[in-house]
Parts: sequence; C-alpha cells; structure tokens
Amino acid sequence: MNTDMVLILGVTGTGKGRLAFELAEAAGAEIISIDSMKVYRRMDIGTAKPPKEARQRIRQRIKYHLIDVAEPSDSFSVGLFLDGALSAIEQTKRRNKPIIAVGGTALYIKALLYGLFEGPGSDEQIRSELQARAEDEGLEQLYRELEEVDSLAAENIHPNDAKRIIRALEVYKITGEPISSLQQQWSTRDTVHDWRIIGLRRGKTDVGSRINRRAKEMVAAGLVDEVKSLLAEDKPLSKQARCAIGYAEIIDYLNGRISLEDATELIKKNTRRLAKSQRTWFKTFENINWLDVKPEEAAEEILSRAKMLLRN
Repeated sequence: MNTDMVLILGVTGTGKGRLAFELAEAAGAEIISIDSMKVYRRMDIGTAKPPKEARQRIRQRIKYHLIDVAEPSDSFSVGLFLDGALSAIEQTKRRNKPIIAVGGTALYIKALLYGLFEGPGSDEQIRSELQARAEDEGLEQLYRELEEVDSLAAENIHPNDAKRIIRALEVYKITGEPISSLQQQWSTRDTVHDWRIIGLRRGKTDVGSRINRRAKEMVAAGLVDEVKSLLAEDKPLSKQARCAIGYAEIIDYLNGRISLEDATELIKKNTRRLAKSQRTWFKTFENINWLDVKPEEAAEEILSRAKMLLRN
C-alpha cells in the first residue's frame, strides 16, 4: 500500500476513525486528528472519542496527534491546528513512519491541504457596527442575514458562533463576495503535501440513523455528567467548547431551558445539519477517492477496499 500520506474524510458518523486506526495498524502509521472538538481534554463523550480505557489501549498501539491538546477554557483556531499538524508531520517523517490524517472539520482539512486562507484584512468600523447590531438586534438576526447573502457559509457556521458570523458578514461587506466563494478559490491551489485522499460516503438515511443512535448512546454513557463536570471547573468553557454540538444542548437542559428528551432530539437534529454542511463542503474538494459504504457492510470489508484503493 502507498500509505506515506493518507487523508481520510467524510461526514460525521461514517466510520472514519475506525478505518484510520485499522489502516494505521496495518501500515505502522501515526494518526493526525482533524477535528476541532477532539482537541479538548475531558470533552470525551460528546466528541465521540472512544472510552478512556479503550483510548489507553489504542495509544499503546498507535500514536495519535492533536487529540487532548487544549483545555476546554482555551480558544482553539485553525492556525493553532495547522501549526500542530505541520509539526506532527515533520516529527512523524523523521521517524520514517507513514501518516494517516482523519477527520471531518472542513476548514481544518482545507488548511492542511492548501495552507491557511487569510481572506481580506479586517475593517474595524464594519466589525464594530456588526458587533453592535449583534448586541442590539440579537445574533439570530445577523445569522439570518448571512443565510441570505452566503447560504453555504451559513450552513458551516453554528448559529451561536458570533465570531465567525460577524467575520463572514464583514468579508461580504468588504469585498462584495461571499466568504465561501473566496474559500473555494483558495482550495483550487496546489496541495501543500502529496496527500492521497479517501472519502467515506454513506447514504443520507444510513448516516441519519447512525447519528440518531449515537446521540442516544452518548446520553446513556453519561454526557450530562460530563457537561456538569466541565461547568464546575474553575475556568469557564470557551465559546468554541460551549457551542459544540452535544454540549450546547445539554447546557440548555442543565439551565432548565429544555427537557433532556428535547436536548437529545436537538443533538440529533444539529448533528444531521452538520453532516449536510460537511457534504456541501466536500463537494468542493478535488481528487477524493470515494468509497461508498453500504449500511451493513462489515468494517473488515471497508478496510479491504481501502487497502485495494491505496495499492492502485
């Protein structure tokens, strides 16, 4: 197999992590996680990390990078991710090990493939006006405005993510172009490294069923207690951590705004929405070797087909 630099992507719930682990074990590779929430320590159940005991066993067999590298109180950016990923690539190459990157955070994947998207400079007057409007009119109004001028960007931004909503509107007001259009132009450049890209793709119904099942399993596994523990820490959760799917909904439940049943349904709904957004973004990516996975297809068969793809 040609596994020098392999990148596995796909929407949430497709089985990327298992395939990456099995490929890494077969090739003696190290894994780079491309996930904006798995970077946070103690945010385990809601980010679908394996149970702690399983993670310890896994790490004895495979070296992982960019998981559990930040405190939940920290802000974490695409720039920090890229710095960490490039450092991990350099270290792994020095050890003469293959590299398997895996994840579904589209912005991080684009940065890893093409470098950072800088975009136009900021305009303090426009940004201040947007921030004032967010306070006066509410962030929901700005999000609706973003949906009108740049629906693609809106699909990839959480409605509570004030920083990214304001930045997307700022870019539109500065350039007259949607930020998503500029990001697509950015992705047409040559890749930074020679990645072989595998995309796992499941039918929408299959993905929806897997997402719904996983949400129920997370709650049953103790997601509420995990969120309680995080909220009890000395330092408050960062905006990124508070907005993470699974955490934002449980925080609303703990604050008495919704029932646990409603929170669980919202986790399902918001995760399905994330999957839709990821599908949209991945359509703009080039040179992906797609593996279409059947609902009941065994992990061993998926691994076998991935290996065959990497041999060709």
